[in-house]
Amino acid sequence: MTNLIMQSLPYLNGYQSEIQQQVQTLLSQGKLADFLIKRHPEIHSVRTDKALYDYTIAIKNQYLRKSQPLSKVIFDDKISLKHQALGLHSYVARKQGSKIKAKNEIRISSRLKRVPEGLLRMVVVHELAHLKEKEHNKAFYQLCCHMDGDYHQLEFELRLLLTLIDADQNPYC
Repeated sequence: MTNLIMQSLPYLNGYQSEIQQQVQTLLSQGKLADFLIKRHPEIHSVRTDKALYDYTIAIKNQYLRKSQPLSKVIFDDKISLKHQALGLHSYVARKQGSKIKAKNEIRISSRLKRVPEGLLRMVVVHELAHLKEKEHNKAFYQLCCHMDGDYHQLEFELRLLLTLIDADQNPYC
């Protein structure tokens, strides 16, 4: 039974089997969406790249004021869930004459345009943390939790939403 659960819940592979079984039960009973709606009844209002940039810069200025600047923050239609990526942070270095210009860019999956604000914030916080910590190590997750105390809970809830999307039960569409 555990292998079957892990196959049908790819976003929860690292979680204990008891949690996976609870999620599978709620999913099969059609109650998983209700859980998310109770926790997050409304979707955010960030719809444009400009609004996403402003939203991200506000968080950056609150927690990472002295970190490297961001040159671009956009919604990206090309980011796929197949690789379980919802956001990408890239450091682009370009040579212009004798100078090297570097830019930090954050791309957020367009699929996150219609999700609760907390779930969008979790992905933005994750990508911002990469400005200081490139690897997913202890310091990285400590920084994420510093920027959002509910980081791990929101990450879990985003994984629940992805599970619902795969099961064609998205409560936010």
